[in-house]
Amino acid sequence: MALNLDSKKVVVEEVAKFAAKAHSAVAAEYRGLTVTEMTELRKTARETGVYLRVVKNTLAKRAIAGTEFECMQNGLVGPLLIAFSMEDPGCAARLISGFSKGHNKLITKVVAIGGQAFDGSELERLARMPTRDQGIGLLMSVMKAPVEKLARTLAAIKEQKEAA
Repeated sequence: MALNLDSKKVVVEEVAKFAAKAHSAVAAEYRGLTVTEMTELRKTARETGVYLRVVKNTLAKRAIAGTEFECMQNGLVGPLLIAFSMEDPGCAARLISGFSKGHNKLITKVVAIGGQAFDGSELERLARMPTRDQGIGLLMSVMKAPVEKLARTLAAIKEQKEAA
């Protein structure tokens, strides 16, 4: 369906709004996926905090201009969908990575995070990033270790003094 100028402006504004808030982005070629598979992917994206949109490349380039995802512009070629991570940096990568394992027609073209674009082969590296909760858990375990060591040391000193 052809979009008129007003519809195109609305699409660009919507994608730009999400691009401005996103942590990372993934552009993947969806050629060959069925409507049912795309619906399944969209449903999973909604559930995992990922903004997913099939958008014409010219409109996508306009939408990401001026954002940290402007670096992706050269990789936007062919029929692509763009997934923006809204919850944590790895959620879009985990979505695309997980879905492409069962659907080999979904091919990652460009991954962007922190103002840098990477080849689609870097998808797995981004997908392995911890979620926000996992990151907090890791941080807390690192912070907790010295306190536990201090407590054990104080307990050992107390036992030595009591024995003496």
